[in-house]
Amino acid sequence: MERNPTWLCVVAGLLIDPQGRWLMHRRPVDKAHGGLWEFPGGKVEPGETPEAALVRELGEELDISIAPRTIEPLTFASEGPDTIRRPITLLLYRVGIWEGAPRAVEGGAIGWNVPDAAAELEKPPLDIALFAKARALIHPVSDATRQG
Repeated sequence: MERNPTWLCVVAGLLIDPQGRWLMHRRPVDKAHGGLWEFPGGKVEPGETPEAALVRELGEELDISIAPRTIEPLTFASEGPDTIRRPITLLLYRVGIWEGAPRAVEGGAIGWNVPDAAAELEKPPLDIALFAKARALIHPVSDATRQG
């Protein structure tokens, strides 16, 4: 494994409740992108798989437990080269089952929103891209809907 990676791998989870609402996490104001809404998750640590990182991060951020077998890769978004820091690649997983009631453990807030309402929330650039891709995969617009 490369000791000085050229990119940063970050994972995020899309939790959908029985009413079809998506969980979004509002970043604490003192963090990068403070006050913006994102899919919950975080950095993959050295020696950790993305799935293990997601299990750990959702436990830390939301106080929930998930089994790796209940998550599935959904999509990703990536920054281009950046001269100031390593570019981020953000992997989004759909989380099918979890134990516990999600709550904002590390500051910020959480909110359950139907996709139309969640689309209106201010998000960091990579989460904007992930949101659009996830929405197209989970709620594709049919030809009949587009034609009106």
